[in-house]
Amino acid sequence: MKLLAMDTATEACSVALWVEGEVKECFEIAPRRHTSLLFPMAEQLLAEAELSLQQLDLLAFGRGPGSFTGVRVATSTIQGIAFATDLPVLPVSSLSALAQGALRELGARRVLAAIDARMGELYWSTCVAEGETVRPEGEERLVTPHAVPVPRGEGWLGVGSGWATASDVLKERLQRQICGIRPECFPHAQDIARLAAHASARGAKPLPAERAQPVYLRNRVVS
Repeated sequence: MKLLAMDTATEACSVALWVEGEVKECFEIAPRRHTSLLFPMAEQLLAEAELSLQQLDLLAFGRGPGSFTGVRVATSTIQGIAFATDLPVLPVSSLSALAQGALRELGARRVLAAIDARMGELYWSTCVAEGETVRPEGEERLVTPHAVPVPRGEGWLGVGSGWATASDVLKERLQRQICGIRPECFPHAQDIARLAAHASARGAKPLPAERAQPVYLRNRVVS
């Protein structure tokens, strides 16, 4: 399996190349520079691996939720590549990618992923590890900090920008459940690549370019 993955759902911009289980990534915190960085990052990774886009098997991208503008950039870029190469696409949740990064970097097997949604709200997902990947427990949601669902048990790690903007409320509401918080964590394309490869191996059907759509979770969007 050879796949290219992108994520621009937050301030972070990243591209990853997965080749038979080995992954390399370009990552940069670059608000409002996603469009100018994506293609150079992809070209660098492909050149280092001596691969062309036509030699890939699959494309993947962070389909949100996150910044409306950011999610749209990754979606449109992947769609453009897919149309040009006739490659299939697997959309991956940016919240699941955030949780996957916590598993990869910190060994966290219970993760409360939160991305700041502005307007006093959070994009929220409860994720648990199964082997080397995470899966969401329940649906992703747009929620106020006072109304986040309380998970069962203890030992949950809070990750993502939502834990910075609403830390006091979340800590008070979830003080018995959480073991720590890491608000500085961002989604990474390498984690999108791993989740996409895992989903593909388990039989998930990729989509044609025109059906690879973003997920915003709200009708009124904020960039």
